[in-house]
Amino acid sequence: MRLGILGGTFDPIHFGHLLAAEEARVTLRLDRVLFAPAGDPPHKQGYAILPIAHRLRMVRLAISDNPAFDISAVDMDRPGPHYTIDTIQLIRNEWGTGIDETYFIMGADSLAHLLTWHQPDQLVDLCRLAVVARPGYRADLAELEAALPNISHRLDWVEMPVLGISSSDLQRRVREGHSIRYQVPAAVVEYVTEHGLYREDRQS
Repeated sequence: MRLGILGGTFDPIHFGHLLAAEEARVTLRLDRVLFAPAGDPPHKQGYAILPIAHRLRMVRLAISDNPAFDISAVDMDRPGPHYTIDTIQLIRNEWGTGIDETYFIMGADSLAHLLTWHQPDQLVDLCRLAVVARPGYRADLAELEAALPNISHRLDWVEMPVLGISSSDLQRRVREGHSIRYQVPAAVVEYVTEHGLYREDRQS
């Protein structure tokens, strides 16, 4: 099995996340793509994010119509902070020996900051990096190669249409009373409305 893993806070999940996962699935011929919401992401320290139960539910609603998509809740009950390397290792252990290759799906912006991540060398050894192009972000491949020898042989590039959607902007729109319809799946719009999510500024 060729398994893709898309991590993130998904606060909330939107069509940009879904499109990145689908383009990676098709481009790299992935059998399954797992969405893995981070429970306590290190890069979000100082920000209040929704409880993972809400974010898991929104992801589940968003991917329900795609049989190639699934969800991982490995971060739900374990203490944080939750580093990507640990999440991927737990998922690989959970799925067992049926995995032939693991691909971690990430944006070009994340690749540009990879050296600041926890144990990036082990991450590159553990899985291939499926990098989704994002306008305005270009990683210094020479710097990455110097710090992480042979990383260039562990990269797979994924092109996708440009969607100017971000979770932080969606939060702002809800807070200001604007519509987020057609930027997130309808079921997620209904969930956000039903539970009154993002009505207050939650940056600490």
